[in-house]
Amino acid sequence: MTRRFDGNRLLVATHNAGKLVEIADLLQPFDVAVVGAAAMGLPEPNETGTTFAENARIKAHAAAQATGLPALSDDSGIAIDALNGEPGVYTADWAETGSGRDFVMAMTKVHDLLQAKAAPAPRLAQFCCTLVLAWPDGHDEVFPGVMKGQLVWPMRGDQGHGYDPMFQPQGYDITFGEMDRFEKNRISHRADAFSKLVEGCFA
Repeated sequence: MTRRFDGNRLLVATHNAGKLVEIADLLQPFDVAVVGAAAMGLPEPNETGTTFAENARIKAHAAAQATGLPALSDDSGIAIDALNGEPGVYTADWAETGSGRDFVMAMTKVHDLLQAKAAPAPRLAQFCCTLVLAWPDGHDEVFPGVMKGQLVWPMRGDQGHGYDPMFQPQGYDITFGEMDRFEKNRISHRADAFSKLVEGCFA
C-alpha cells in the first residue's frame, strides 16, 4: 500500500529550471505549491548511485531531511541500446565541461560513438526516469517510467532540454526537440513515471 501525499507544499529536489517547470506543470491539477531546491538554498548532493532509483533516493531524502518537507526527486537519462545502455545514469556527466553543461557536445559524442561502432539504424534508445517521493521520516515511494524511441542525426529542434533534439519518440516523426512542451509532457518518460506517482500517492 503506497503512502498518500496529503500536504499542500512539495519540494522538488532539482536545480534544473526546465525540469522544475515540467514537474510543476504535471502537478498543477493537484493544488500543490511546488518549490525548487535552488529557491531553498539546498546544495546538490553527490549522486553516487549506479541506478536511476539510487540517485533519485539520494536527492529526495537529502532534501526532505534538510527542509522537513516531503521532497520529490527524479533521476533521468538516456540509455542507448548500441552503447550497452550508456550514458544511463551518467547522461548529464557526458555534457560536463569546465564551464557548465554542453549538451550539443554530449549529443555529438553519442553520434561519434555510434558512427565508430557502425551501429545500424534504427539506433534504438529510451529515456528513463525514476521518481522518488520521500518524507522527512525516511519513508519513500519509487516510480519508474520509460519512453522508447530512436536517435536521429543531425539534431532537430530547439525545444526541450538535454538530448531532446536527437531523440525521436516511438510513434512520432519529430524529435522531442521539435515537440511542443505540453505534448512532450503528456507522453514523456517523466509523464509515464508521473502517472504512476499520481495513481499511487495523489489520486
